[in-house]
Amino acid sequence: MADPAGTGPDYADLLPVARQAVAIARGIVREHAPRSVGTKGDRDVVTDVDLAVEEAVRSFLARETPEVGFLGEEHGRSGGTADEQPWWVLDPVDGTANLACGIPLCAVSLGLVSGARAALAAIDLPFLGAEYTAVAGKGAFCGGERIHVPGSDAPTDAVVSIGDFAVGEGAAARNRVRLDLLDRLGARVRRVRMLGAAAIDLAWTAHGRLDGTVILANLPWDTAAGVLLVREAGGDVVDRDGSPHSVDSSATIALAPGLRTYLMAEVRRAYGIR
Repeated sequence: MADPAGTGPDYADLLPVARQAVAIARGIVREHAPRSVGTKGDRDVVTDVDLAVEEAVRSFLARETPEVGFLGEEHGRSGGTADEQPWWVLDPVDGTANLACGIPLCAVSLGLVSGARAALAAIDLPFLGAEYTAVAGKGAFCGGERIHVPGSDAPTDAVVSIGDFAVGEGAAARNRVRLDLLDRLGARVRRVRMLGAAAIDLAWTAHGRLDGTVILANLPWDTAAGVLLVREAGGDVVDRDGSPHSVDSSATIALAPGLRTYLMAEVRRAYGIR
């Protein structure tokens, strides 16, 4: 794949395309309340709105960028492989369970991935009137305003979000780690939040509304765009072992740099690593 920092395509030229794609998605989400809610696994829901957004965005991007591959949460990959070319990755509605219940915490998350990292990001919060964008090396923005992670370094002043509990096979064992981490953080930080949408967790960490987020999973449609936002806003994003985050990581931990020592120590303890 082309290197966005090297001699490959100028991915910044694709930002208007990405913004138009999420604008299409925003219109669908805002104008159509879910009429049907189905399941695609243990407590994993999908609505007709998710499907409509993915179909519309996939079709739009296929017309505008036929040379770029596509991976969507609902219908998988089309048009090439990650080893040959950049690829769009879309979560049509991150926070579907919230949307289905009428809770306005949901997001459309679109990233352009090159190699193992996102090179471009566009995240829209349809019901909150916020659009987040980033291009690798060019900063992170909410609307036209440049955003930055907070300068937090005291755990007692920090607001930290936690990703959703695991579902499906093996969920009990994985959730023991989450419960232990909740207990540890709850005893020290100012507040713990569970928003139900990884894209919002990451966007709000980039925007300084959260001091960090611990998502003990890494689905590229959930995290790729938000990870770039945090990095471009000056934050750290790592795997559970502290290594730099990539699309192959097992967890997504984004935080203000001043909290890294504390938060990663708590993650290690929750996993039983001393």
